[in-house]
Amino acid sequence: MAKNSCIGWKFSGSEAAKKASAASLSTYTSKLFAMCDPQGKPILPPRGETAETCHTAEKAVVKAVLSGTGNAYAPGIGLPAAKCAVAEYLNRDDIPKKLTPDDVFMTVGCKQAIELAVDILAKPKANVLLPRPGWPWDIVRCIYKKLEVRKYEFLPEKNYEINFESVRKQVDENTFAIFIVNPHNPNGNVYSECHLKQIALLARELGILVVSDEVFRWTVFGSNPFVPMAKFSTIVPVMTLGSISKGWTVPGWRTGWVALNDLDGAFKCTKVLDAAKQFLEINSKPPTVIQAAIPTILKDTPVEFFHRRQSFLRHKADLAYSKLKDIPSLKCYLKPEACTFLWTQLKISSFVDIKDDEDFCEKLATEENLVLLPGIAFGLRGWARHSVDMDTATLEDAFERLKSFCDRHSAIFELNSVTKGSMCIFA
Repeated sequence: MAKNSCIGWKFSGSEAAKKASAASLSTYTSKLFAMCDPQGKPILPPRGETAETCHTAEKAVVKAVLSGTGNAYAPGIGLPAAKCAVAEYLNRDDIPKKLTPDDVFMTVGCKQAIELAVDILAKPKANVLLPRPGWPWDIVRCIYKKLEVRKYEFLPEKNYEINFESVRKQVDENTFAIFIVNPHNPNGNVYSECHLKQIALLARELGILVVSDEVFRWTVFGSNPFVPMAKFSTIVPVMTLGSISKGWTVPGWRTGWVALNDLDGAFKCTKVLDAAKQFLEINSKPPTVIQAAIPTILKDTPVEFFHRRQSFLRHKADLAYSKLKDIPSLKCYLKPEACTFLWTQLKISSFVDIKDDEDFCEKLATEENLVLLPGIAFGLRGWARHSVDMDTATLEDAFERLKSFCDRHSAIFELNSVTKGSMCIFA
């Protein structure tokens, strides 16, 4: 019997997504967890574990299932009741013009919301401004679409405000938008109202729109309150991206939205509104059963649920930030004000055998069964992102392992060991 062979077949796997997939967060995560020893000490952070969600949300989904209201196909732009609920929820914010259901489009989580923003706006030779560091999915989608990515920088010493000079240097006649993340992942900061207004004024001057990813808005626990970018839609058109994944800790429910905040009709006259409808007609829809539950989830979730979650994260951020003081080879410029992470610069020169952030994270996973994501996964070399979303005992264990690892690979630790050895010889 002849052996099967690829020779002669007129088909082959496409490599269109090869470069993009290499930049995805899951690629880095999977690689690092695979380096851990399943027979060794517990792998941290624990995989597959998420914080408990609100019982109101769970009951709303159960009701939608039992009543059958989520069994049918939903319109491509979203279930009318869900669109109306999102508009009403966002209208609670201090925005100049109230949203209508027609301004809202339901998406498969915030990832598809980002896809929507990129796909309906991108044209030949177009480029987009993205943050460095920033959420890698933006970058992945732009790579896949062969859209030029240009990065702007932050000012760590100024609570990670955007470096406007770096924005101006990147803009040309083909730039169509600046993406911001507020609260920011991985920096952990929340933009002030004054800074957001400055962003709006700069975008208007440059003739570009602002796409604001606000998925972490429910996790704010610092003194700087969350302000929606839409508050400044009198100055510049704003596309707001959101989802229930982070606020309700249900990333697996895959339900998000895009809201178009525009007072002057720019989205309509530029056919952005029509493009959004057309894009969603030919793409996957978020689960109808979750969309059917959205009105109850957004309206009836008690504020205490968010307060408990924020208090939990505040305590963990405080603990993690304090632990870093005992690790001189790591530097954190800002105690997080939101999100579930700590963003830390590695002092590479203080290590004897660590060449960069990827090397650091790979050796850490191998030696300590502890997974931190390298800064390059977010577009910035020499940094690492720590998860702090763990119970106190587990988080303390994680930082004990981190300190032990850094001490072992530290030039200062090695020097002290040699000095002590010399003292023993001459004693």
